[in-house]
Amino acid sequence: MTGMSRARVARRIAAGAAYGGGGIGLAGAATVGLVLAEVQLARRRVSNGTSPHVPHADGLYGRLYAGPAGVPLRLTMLGDSTAAGQGVHRGGQTPGALLASGLAALAERPVELRTVATPGACSDDLDRQVALVLAAPDPVPDICVIMVGANDVTHRMPATRSVRHLASAVRRLRTAGAEVVVGTCPDLGTIEPVRQPLRWLARRASRQLAAAQTIGVVEQGGRTVSLGDLLGPEFAENPRELFGPDSYHPSAEGYATAAMAVLPTVCASLGLWPAEEERPDASRREGFLPVARAAAEAASEAGTEVAAAMPSGPRGPWALLKRRRRRRVPEQEPAPATPSS
Repeated sequence: MTGMSRARVARRIAAGAAYGGGGIGLAGAATVGLVLAEVQLARRRVSNGTSPHVPHADGLYGRLYAGPAGVPLRLTMLGDSTAAGQGVHRGGQTPGALLASGLAALAERPVELRTVATPGACSDDLDRQVALVLAAPDPVPDICVIMVGANDVTHRMPATRSVRHLASAVRRLRTAGAEVVVGTCPDLGTIEPVRQPLRWLARRASRQLAAAQTIGVVEQGGRTVSLGDLLGPEFAENPRELFGPDSYHPSAEGYATAAMAVLPTVCASLGLWPAEEERPDASRREGFLPVARAAAEAASEAGTEVAAAMPSGPRGPWALLKRRRRRRVPEQEPAPATPSS
């Protein structure tokens, strides 16, 4: 599928989500049904011989920065098993812990991590997760990171419904005062038990949803980072390193790769990234595009960020497409959870 046709599909899905449509599917119901059968083999393999346990990672990171001036930043993880960190053994290996450690180092402030992400969750569970975040007695998070979408594809949730729930979650969090970064749907074509020719169908469905997610998120004031290609070619080339023992969830190295892609956008959303890197760099093919075009390009390239830009143009809303340089994320064991002050 070309970038322009993917942009058209993404626009249709996002429009259906905004105006109440529910019948626009991903890559065709019949083909997705075949992909679903293959992915279910992977899911059964996940449940055989591996534990669904997710390591506890919540707590305070960057304690050395604590002090009168070091008021903790609050980071909350929402979404599915990828956001929770299923597939690794230690809390410090989860994406939340990696992001909290990296954010603390770059901000030189402690970071309080909370995780409400739930293994197996689809986008319709975000309503519940956001309610948990906003009902907490603690202040609203400074930054929320959402990773969701894979289960929507495998459960054949209509794409318009999926995007509607995600956009609603972003809108509620932004209205409450939190910055929001969304890691879009990963590439299901990289799951080892999924064989060709179904791999490319899974990839197509994943990218369609990722592009539509981007439009819905950006229109609500959030930013997105493409995880599809990041967890695609790199995982395909190094499956033993980047996939965990269940061949379905990322390994510690896989989560670190994803965290390195998301961290710059998290920092930029909080005003912590170098100002000179906020300007689009033509040498890296960055710039302002209609949001659907930017969404389609981001779905095809690892670690690409899309954020709202000019309110509108001849072809609708515009967005800034950024290809940020990745920096290493320091791994840190999580501190014991402590009550928030």
